[in-house]
Amino acid sequence: MAKSSSQPQNPESPRTRRALINLLKQGGAMDSQTLARQLGVSAMAVRQHLYALQAQKLVNYQEEPRAMGRPAKLWQLTAAADRLFPDGYAELTLGLLESVLEAFGQAGLDQLLAVRTRHQIADYQAQLFSPEVSPEVSPEVSPEVSPEALRQTLPQTLAKLEQQRTAEGYMAEVEALADGTFLLIENHCPICAAAAACTGLCDRELEVFQAVLGDRVYISRTEHIIAGARRCVYRIQPLESVP
Repeated sequence: MAKSSSQPQNPESPRTRRALINLLKQGGAMDSQTLARQLGVSAMAVRQHLYALQAQKLVNYQEEPRAMGRPAKLWQLTAAADRLFPDGYAELTLGLLESVLEAFGQAGLDQLLAVRTRHQIADYQAQLFSPEVSPEVSPEVSPEVSPEALRQTLPQTLAKLEQQRTAEGYMAEVEALADGTFLLIENHCPICAAAAACTGLCDRELEVFQAVLGDRVYISRTEHIIAGARRCVYRIQPLESVP
């Protein structure tokens, strides 16, 4: 869920408009009243920003019927708004992938992705499992970790993964569910153009998360930007909770 600012925003400030865009990116479609509450400004000020963004083709809306009164306008970002977020040097990455495929074929591209995946796993393990996480209970280090130890350390590990992925431009957040499972939500894909052209990049994401979090959890992707969803969502379940 998108987080509201602790300080009221100046309704005329460009920061307010940027905060509005970020809220729509993280929280999905919202009406002007909800956006106004999140930002601490009037609904009229929010609507002024929304209509300005609509004129720039950065937002549009769909009407949702309500029990009483007129339908509500649920505002959402358009594909054109992707340029406002980190693109991970999409054109350069895409060009390099195409060049590798042309020069070395699919086998060469697969080998490149395997090397990238190995380095990414090593980097994440170094970032996530710092000295304050005991190796006796780190799921990546000890496959014999007990269910109780996993329950204690998994939230801490996922919080670090959320920070790492956000630093890389994925606008990540972790949501704990009542059944003891977790959702790793990524509201932006900084490598979307490259991933659309090279599906192996997305396929490797699951491999990276599984290797880092260990074999005592089951990970599945439930929403996928490349498949048309607004965000990517990974469901992370301790194995003892998997039916």
